[in-house]
Amino acid sequence: MIGLMSGTSLDGLDIAYVEFNFDISNTSFSFNIIHTKSVSYSDEFIQELKQATQLSTRDFLILDKKIGSVFGLTVNDFISEFSINKSEIDAIASHGQTTFHQPENGFTSQIGCGDTIAVLTGIPVINDFRTKDVILGGQGAPLVPIGDFNLFQHKATSFLNLGGIANISLKKDTEIIAFDICPANHPLNKIVVRDYSDLNINYDKGGEIARSGKVDHSLLEQLNSLTFYNQSFPKSLGTEWLDEYFYKITDQLTIPSEDQLRTIVEHEAIQIAAVLNDNHLNSVFISGGGALNDFMIERLKHYYLGEVIIPEKQIIEFKEAIVFAYLGALYLNKQTNILKSVTGASRDSVGGVLHLP
Repeated sequence: MIGLMSGTSLDGLDIAYVEFNFDISNTSFSFNIIHTKSVSYSDEFIQELKQATQLSTRDFLILDKKIGSVFGLTVNDFISEFSINKSEIDAIASHGQTTFHQPENGFTSQIGCGDTIAVLTGIPVINDFRTKDVILGGQGAPLVPIGDFNLFQHKATSFLNLGGIANISLKKDTEIIAFDICPANHPLNKIVVRDYSDLNINYDKGGEIARSGKVDHSLLEQLNSLTFYNQSFPKSLGTEWLDEYFYKITDQLTIPSEDQLRTIVEHEAIQIAAVLNDNHLNSVFISGGGALNDFMIERLKHYYLGEVIIPEKQIIEFKEAIVFAYLGALYLNKQTNILKSVTGASRDSVGGVLHLP
């Protein structure tokens, strides 16, 4: 399987080529990560993705096909670079680029045309993993927990992904549950791109800019008071929520940028640690770009009472692409890949749509 992940942080396309070996009864399996690569987007393409929710229907549909083309051509380059035999690839599993995520209104949209990817690569494509779950009354998110516990279950008692959004997977009794906790890299990257463009950087490496700032306690109190944090799971966050609630606060600020970053890191560490501590979790396995933010991890350790586990860099950077490859493998085996205990749907389901080349 080739797994593709493009997250809300818009830092590029993560590609993972993974082999899954299922036994005859499909009750157990092993996996092997063969190749991984992250391909950055051009500044122009990032701007197009950022404006996706503001487009006319016509331009939105054009962008859907363009993203599919970018994904397909990038996969072809990946296959060529690593001399992969196309006939050995059963399918590509693509998350797509989330634009609209409104489960309360019965829909979610991850664009990146599956047929376009399939035709350009000559490989079957599985995408649109979230829609069926939303139709079944679920949040359509998060999708990674089934991979967390099936692929990495011996590593920790909980799994935290720090991408654009921070989300957690844990077990309550014997059931896997998961939910989005708070923003993670999305607001941090937004501030860096906006205010440090002269330095030609897209993110705060290691959290060093945030480390140089001071906590603004008024801002911290406002962020900690957002009603989302008092809601029970299942719950999920999207860019619409950020625009309507989070950025409505942060975009009005006149405090120095480093203080904004410092305060948001503190806010995120507080919210994440509260979830970990309240659920009596004695260890957490962290992946996603935020796992490389040393300052964020320091602040989390300050508040969290348990053990923080940072895996090898390949897992940190590519866990979600690996998990989407796994979701695609489950789809091909007609096995459940979306859990109602995680999303709040009326039943478990086999999510995804198959596109043949």
